[in-house]
Amino acid sequence: MTALLDEVWHDHWGRLLALLVAQYRRLDLAEDALADAFEAAARTWGDEPPRNPPAWLLTTARRKAVDRLRAEAIAARKQPLLVVDARTQEEAERHMADPGEPVLDERLRLVLMCAHPSLAPESAAALTLRLVLGVATDDVARLFLVPRATMAARLTRARKKLAATGVPFAVPGPDDLAARVPVVAHVAYLAFTAGYAPTSGDQPLRADLAGEAVRLVRVVREVLPRGPVLDALLALVLLQHSRRDARVGPDGGLVLLPDQDRSRWRHDEIAEALALLTPWVADAPAGTPYLLEALIAAEHAVAPTAEDTAWPRIAELYAELEAVTGSPVVRLNRAVAVAEAEGPLAGLALLDGLGLPGSHRLPSVRAELLARAGRDDEARAAYDEALALCGNEVERQHLAARRSALEGGA
Repeated sequence: MTALLDEVWHDHWGRLLALLVAQYRRLDLAEDALADAFEAAARTWGDEPPRNPPAWLLTTARRKAVDRLRAEAIAARKQPLLVVDARTQEEAERHMADPGEPVLDERLRLVLMCAHPSLAPESAAALTLRLVLGVATDDVARLFLVPRATMAARLTRARKKLAATGVPFAVPGPDDLAARVPVVAHVAYLAFTAGYAPTSGDQPLRADLAGEAVRLVRVVREVLPRGPVLDALLALVLLQHSRRDARVGPDGGLVLLPDQDRSRWRHDEIAEALALLTPWVADAPAGTPYLLEALIAAEHAVAPTAEDTAWPRIAELYAELEAVTGSPVVRLNRAVAVAEAEGPLAGLALLDGLGLPGSHRLPSVRAELLARAGRDDEARAAYDEALALCGNEVERQHLAARRSALEGGA
């Protein structure tokens, strides 16, 4: 039952929440009612879940919302909100029957509401991940490299600010849409990252969440003004998502990029991505981060084998990306590329003084480079640090196996 609830949460949370917000025009009421419905499902479904779990949850959430309105003693004044807006409901049902109608996607309305200019970009991104895609608060916190308590407080403040501002649940006009592009793009990419870097649980990746993020990028690109940002972002997620079938081995373990079977990559998605990138390689504004990231992914995609990868070119692109973003994660990735191009000591030099609080990725990369440099004792200590920080079971197994290999070679 837990597995079914988790699946329904990941697949339907955003759509159910969006429908409730469309109906009641209150984010706090919709979110609380849907959470209550999931809690009721955990208590009552037992071994015989309903035939249509999402419909059951929507009906239950609506009842919970009505109960909350009555408890607030304002049911009479709020009664018009208890009637589903016919046009909104028809649009939502039409979209569920035809996902190719992106303008009518209620989740896009929810994304645009969360991307309101009254919110700071990181707060908007965190709130959208939490509300639209149902990413757990713990995972959102790790994605932003902050403690859980900090993220929980940030989400609460963002919700209150939206409520106080009275942000409408609607697609804004053309001028406002253009201003929302950077934030919505940031949100979509963070959602994609959450799918391919799950920081908790027993799955090495969540291709369903990543696929939903790809769909979100397509929806946004259809509705918002096009340009290098959205074209490059779609190319980037397509290139990374194209490797999903090769990322996990038959035993459920991680398969690193050099060891992946490239015949299992989705070459139709790679071709689509390269076609999106081609017009912008020469004409995009200098230092467009998503374009630089997409070009890095493209270098991997076009290499026939891992040995053919153009690591010096990738290292150059990462250096340019780091100059634009100043991101410690970019520095970490650059160190990996430099180590491949120039050797592990050159990569380790780039890690000096780098900090990624709470993340296991920095000590795990340092451990790998130390092992390649023959500094086994330091590598074992770094693996221990990474294992202590890693919350994903499959990644923990991978790190433990790498550490054990060092013991075997001692």
